[in-house]
Amino acid sequence: MTVRTGVKSSRCLLNSSLEANTDLFEKLVRLFGDIYLGINVTNGEEVAVKLEAVTDRSPLLLNESQLYKILQGGMGIARVRWCGMERDHYVLVMDMLGPSIEDLFNFCARKFTVKTVLMLADQMIGRLEYVHTKSVIHRDLKPENFLMGIGRHRDKRFHNLQVTGSRTLHHISYKEEKPFIGTANYASLNAHHGNELGRRDDMESLGYVLVYLLRGILPWSQLKAATKKQKYEKITEQKMSTPAEQLCKGYPAEFSVYLSYCRNLRFEEVPDYTYLQQLFRILFSSSGLPI
Repeated sequence: MTVRTGVKSSRCLLNSSLEANTDLFEKLVRLFGDIYLGINVTNGEEVAVKLEAVTDRSPLLLNESQLYKILQGGMGIARVRWCGMERDHYVLVMDMLGPSIEDLFNFCARKFTVKTVLMLADQMIGRLEYVHTKSVIHRDLKPENFLMGIGRHRDKRFHNLQVTGSRTLHHISYKEEKPFIGTANYASLNAHHGNELGRRDDMESLGYVLVYLLRGILPWSQLKAATKKQKYEKITEQKMSTPAEQLCKGYPAEFSVYLSYCRNLRFEEVPDYTYLQQLFRILFSSSGLPI
């Protein structure tokens, strides 16, 4: 495998478990590891290759690969091609996907139609339902973590479980005073209060994502504070004091109904995914286009 980024190049041997040699070219993005565009030299197919140094103090790539393997076969889930250790790096090879919802949002001048948001909502709810049936909660939903499929992977639109995914074979116990997990703009109220996160919190976070795509900005997105802690406190206060109806004002009532429903779910309660999808599907159909 040849790694080439700019003028630098390094050489390492591929494990025999990998089906074919892969040339790595452009670095795609910096997350908790390095992600590269890979080319399968036997068929020219593009793949995504994640590298993480084994010396990292908080290694996360192997955990991510395990979560992806648990989710394999689901609609919209990227396929893991190979995972292992090569010399001083953990390596994860998987399907190459396209731009994120945030990328497309910016490309469209940060304006999506209601119909576009409804179409996305239907798929997003379906992806989350599948993830939850595998006893996984995401805990960090945001537009950057939904990627569009490309080519023969165009049906794969949910991606990037990343480091915050959590799995248990039994429903976790409710706890309080937990450290904050997620992205403040989209985090559930329970996340801000330090409560144990569950399925309801993924669904509430998705509600904030949908409102963001409708409005182009969330009311608490541009709050300023001297410290990160103070900023998070301000976000929590404004999020708590903003009713769903006010947050969704000017847009179809179904969005506030969705958010209110999710905010009122009990910790162990299973969200009614079908009800939430139907809520948006009926609205979509009434607009003249079947979903």
